[in-house]
Amino acid sequence: MILFAAFITFKVMGSNYDAAVLAAGHCGFGMGATPTAIANMQAITNMYGPSHKAFLIVPLAGAFFIDLVNVVVIQTLLKFFG
Repeated sequence: MILFAAFITFKVMGSNYDAAVLAAGHCGFGMGATPTAIANMQAITNMYGPSHKAFLIVPLAGAFFIDLVNVVVIQTLLKFFG
């Protein structure tokens, strides 16, 4: 997860401070869930300053978009195995 976040997420998001905070949030998703991603981002921003873009993107992706994808996956599996 660390390697993917460092070499892919950080580069794709722009290789700046916001990208570093987003990469920390991505590591949090890899460790479990949206609250872990928020905690990772807070640890970074408490030390180095705020990143409003990251705190807008990560909760939306974690709470909203993933839930929509999850509904589709569950329905597909229920149709396939049901």
